[in-house]
Amino acid sequence: MVSVKEVPAQEFVEKLKEELKKAEQIKPPKWMAFAKTGSHRERPPQQKDFWYIRAASLLRRISIEGNVGVERLRTFYGGKKRRGHKPAISKIAGGSILRKLLQQLEVAELVAKDKKGRKLTPKGQKLLSSVAKGMKK
Repeated sequence: MVSVKEVPAQEFVEKLKEELKKAEQIKPPKWMAFAKTGSHRERPPQQKDFWYIRAASLLRRISIEGNVGVERLRTFYGGKKRRGHKPAISKIAGGSILRKLLQQLEVAELVAKDKKGRKLTPKGQKLLSSVAKGMKK
């Protein structure tokens, strides 16, 4: 069995993004075209399919870390906020996008709630393994 850790991350996310586009439950909301991903960003995402890329990245992150909550994901997707001539400071990402994505992934039965956050379901693990296996060939 091929693991998610054994394949290149960027290529894996690209392949998984294409699989997630086929799912009816995962759709970007209308406000996504205008929303920034956090206070450390200056502009909204410029990628057309940002919602699916972030969903694929979330699934990969959950499979690597195990149980994760929104706060840990906000820390992971955060970054430096530039403040002009003052030193840059670290900021966490916005939680709304992450929460909405996790809720959609729950409806698609790829992720389930646990006591300490969210974890992959067998269906989600099967999807990730099949994408990784297809890349290894």
